Amino acid sequence: MGRTKLAAKNITFGYVGQLATALMSFILRTIFIARLSRNLLGVNDLYSNILSLLSMAELGIGTALNFSLYAPVARKDTEKVKSYMQMYRKAYHTIAIVVAVIGLALTPFLKYFVKKPGEITVRDMTLYYLIFLFNTVSTYFVSYKYSLVNAEQKNYIQTNINTITKIITVFFQIIILLVIPNLYLYLLADAAVQLIQKLFVNNYLNRLYPYLTDKDVTPLSTEEHSEIWRKTRALVLHKVGDVARLQTDTLIISSFIEVGMAAVVGNYTMVTGTIANFVNIIFNSVISGFGNLIATESKEKQFKTFKVYRFFASWVYGFSACGFFILLQPLIYLWIVQKYGPDWMLGNLAVYLFLTDYYFKGDRIVLSNYKTAAGVFEQDKYLALIQGIVNLVLSIVLVQKIGLAGIYVGTVVSGLIANITKPIIIYKVCFDKSSISYFADSAKYIITEAATILALYMLGTVVMKNITFLTFAMMFVIVTVVFNAVFWIIYHKTEEYDYLKGIVLRKLGKA
Repeated sequence: MGRTKLAAKNITFGYVGQLATALMSFILRTIFIARLSRNLLGVNDLYSNILSLLSMAELGIGTALNFSLYAPVARKDTEKVKSYMQMYRKAYHTIAIVVAVIGLALTPFLKYFVKKPGEITVRDMTLYYLIFLFNTVSTYFVSYKYSLVNAEQKNYIQTNINTITKIITVFFQIIILLVIPNLYLYLLADAAVQLIQKLFVNNYLNRLYPYLTDKDVTPLSTEEHSEIWRKTRALVLHKVGDVARLQTDTLIISSFIEVGMAAVVGNYTMVTGTIANFVNIIFNSVISGFGNLIATESKEKQFKTFKVYRFFASWVYGFSACGFFILLQPLIYLWIVQKYGPDWMLGNLAVYLFLTDYYFKGDRIVLSNYKTAAGVFEQDKYLALIQGIVNLVLSIVLVQKIGLAGIYVGTVVSGLIANITKPIIIYKVCFDKSSISYFADSAKYIITEAATILALYMLGTVVMKNITFLTFAMMFVIVTVVFNAVFWIIYHKTEEYDYLKGIVLRKLGKA
């Protein structure tokens, strides 16, 4: 099966899985808000965030090893794959122990991360956290095996397993919330289902790739070890910086504002994250395809493919960002605020800064994915660290001066550093080209996006003068039609559009 067909299969299953999990998650969070307190929801979101921070212990080893697997998988070199997987297994078992130790060491300090906990005792804080920690640590004993599946461009296997697990988990959690609304039972249901899933995955992947259980494995050479650790050392800085920039907002909110505010923000991030996950399925599904493309095609072919995906990302992320700028606040109002009160809505400034970061994050997604597939880790190894420091300093200083909006100022500024520097590095290293054309295209896309948002915002103040489900639906249709019409009118004569049009027509059997 070729790159395009595998990517299409990954995207199809990805969308089915994401649609199912998004719907279940929306229902679950709505019931959680109704049956348990805002503070408990905030603690739930905070601990998810803290455990994401602890994943920093992985320090890029998985990314480096995934990159190393592309070539032997493409060559069908089973012995070399076995060697890499043996190293991967040892590394991840060590990581599990490190995460467990660090996680337990954080336990006495949890009370300092939860400002205004209300009815939640320190004992409860600790026990909730230990359940989260168990789920995270146990994952490392199995997750490394997915790297082989993904290197073969069969991401849909992992997607399907995760989707089924999520549906089963949410089903039991909804029953618990409706019958016995108790956070302990809620978290233990998740832990039990996930443990069963991990046991199943371990057995299933061993049967799918029986050579993973072979004892006769040739160790990697000194040169191969050195290559992996060289990339890993560079990725350590990337990982630390990314964690400091992308995964500290909830912790800062809970520590400096209040834990309940983390729950309010979590509603917004769930909505935008759900849409981003739909969009990212397309681009994340082709990372392994990029890896195969880089291993087998010329730089000119690689560059043309990159430009097409970059154009597509700008269109899709631009559309979703535009929709959020116009419709996110009304959606939150209809979903939660009109029933539970204005305490569940964020101020416009914080939301618009949050969405600005959403757009620019999407603008660089193809850069990041291509860089990962190409193994370009060392050239910008200090960039993410600088971003993380800038984000932490600005966020912590400004949250104490202007509140929540200050956190997102730090997020936006630190993110823009990558939007400026990554294109320069990738164009030079991967394509031997100047990045001027990239920034010229970026300027066109941003101007198109900003002008369209402004026009639609003015129209929205008239259409949604009274926010109802009908006026919201009307505005959704208007945003969809207007944004895509504008983008088509401006860009339908470009080479990138023609290439995408050709793919769609071939899929429909018309070309």
